[in-house]
Amino acid sequence: MSAEELAVDPLTAARRLLCATLWSGPVGARIVEVEAYGGDPSGPWHDPAAHSGRGRTPRSAVMFGPPGRLYCYFSYGMHTCVNIISGPDGIAGGVLLRAAEIVAGIDTARSRRPGARTDSDLAKGPGNLGSALGIGLSDYGTDVFDRDSPIRLELDGPVDATRIALGPRVGVSVEADRPWRIWLAGSPAVSAYRRSPRAPRPEKSA
Repeated sequence: MSAEELAVDPLTAARRLLCATLWSGPVGARIVEVEAYGGDPSGPWHDPAAHSGRGRTPRSAVMFGPPGRLYCYFSYGMHTCVNIISGPDGIAGGVLLRAAEIVAGIDTARSRRPGARTDSDLAKGPGNLGSALGIGLSDYGTDVFDRDSPIRLELDGPVDATRIALGPRVGVSVEADRPWRIWLAGSPAVSAYRRSPRAPRPEKSA
């Protein structure tokens, strides 16, 4: 188990993160939905929808490596979204953690998400996942493979391909139909698909 397992293209990294467990203090979350993102035009997987899509900025610097670091950012001014960086050091890529099943520390997660109707709702959606795990902007850049880190990642073995579903990404206005959203079929914690109203509709074949 090491960051080198994520030094690959974003889609492969996303598959490897599915069913991994992210630990933040006493709370453990089994990842059941992820979304892959690439990088800038100079890299091998240009992705205009990625925060690194136009190049390195102070905000997106961590996306350029090394792999296994956290990229945290505020969404809608109130939710912290959590990404795990992928790709070789120097090449931008990352995987947004969209949903998880809480497998440990559930009372702590409930205290952080009092509005959740059911336990499967605790970390359903990227903002809720960050809240349930107590991850904030101060965790930006954390190495999740460092044994002494307060946030640690445990990769699982390969997931049975018949349990994996792929589809378009959520909420992005460009490259929305790139099938880089991956989830564990049948998990009640997977979030609902919502297409951005700004994303053009896919062209129908003749």
